[in-house]
Amino acid sequence: MPTVIHHMPTETQLRPAKPAPFDPDKVRSAGFGSLSREQIAFYDTEGYVVLETLVNEEDMLPFRESVNVRVSEIADDLLLAGLIPHKFESSPFETRLADLFSDLTDKEFLKYGRSWRDRLTGYFQLMSNPKIVDAVESLIGGEIFSNPVYNTRPKVPKVAAGAVPWHQDKSYWPGANANPVITVWISMVDATLENGCLHIWPRSHRNEVLTFHAETRTGTGFTEVDDIHMRDVRTVPLPVPAGSAILFNDRCIHMSTPNNSSAIRWSCDLRYQPTDQDPMSDLGAGFLARSRKHPERVAQLEDWLQGMAEHSDR
Repeated sequence: MPTVIHHMPTETQLRPAKPAPFDPDKVRSAGFGSLSREQIAFYDTEGYVVLETLVNEEDMLPFRESVNVRVSEIADDLLLAGLIPHKFESSPFETRLADLFSDLTDKEFLKYGRSWRDRLTGYFQLMSNPKIVDAVESLIGGEIFSNPVYNTRPKVPKVAAGAVPWHQDKSYWPGANANPVITVWISMVDATLENGCLHIWPRSHRNEVLTFHAETRTGTGFTEVDDIHMRDVRTVPLPVPAGSAILFNDRCIHMSTPNNSSAIRWSCDLRYQPTDQDPMSDLGAGFLARSRKHPERVAQLEDWLQGMAEHSDR
């Protein structure tokens, strides 16, 4: 399998910065939000902050249930096509999708997309989870729009599309007046060096949108920062336990390595921005996740399922 990593860091470059511990009781004295002054300062300086075990098993359960709906649909489809002997219904959440594709090709996997953006109940419940929105509020204030670009990511062993090259999220919407967009990357299982945890290039968020191209190795056309910018790369690997969140600026350069384990590295990336920024409706329908000024307008599940950005009495 071809690798997506062109610039391998040295051992000294792999030494991670110590993430700030998450303390929900240590709030800012001015305004709302759950991050401490130290965490906010770390984010502002480094371009990211790690909140270990921000969400618990109960918070993740609806998301997992929605993922299982999609996995079951894929299993039905593969069985109908005669590509698998059975639906692996006894396999656990962590391995079932890997079991389904263990004897299939990358092309067969990519038929179902490199990431999923289904409008399912469990996804909304996670995107609107107060623990996540509280953390975001510390960074952009109390008028928060949930960006339409959210992804469920199954990083499958032995599939090239599981590895993501160096990129800036903003390369996917370079013309949008949507800065800052906060990416909240959440691991639904332990993310390790073996199964392809996230890697960050600290302080790279100070750059504008760098020139990029569509890579050709994975079959997905991921955007990739042009080689001319990839000098003196400083890599920080971020292995985290399940339920952890990594918040980073959409100009922060990051990537993830291949999954060399036997299980899925399940994660999701959610995005939030101030309500006065471009809602990027050409990329889908986002929703009002929080408003201190107009709480009655905050979208409910039924609104989101219908593609409505706000709640209204009708």
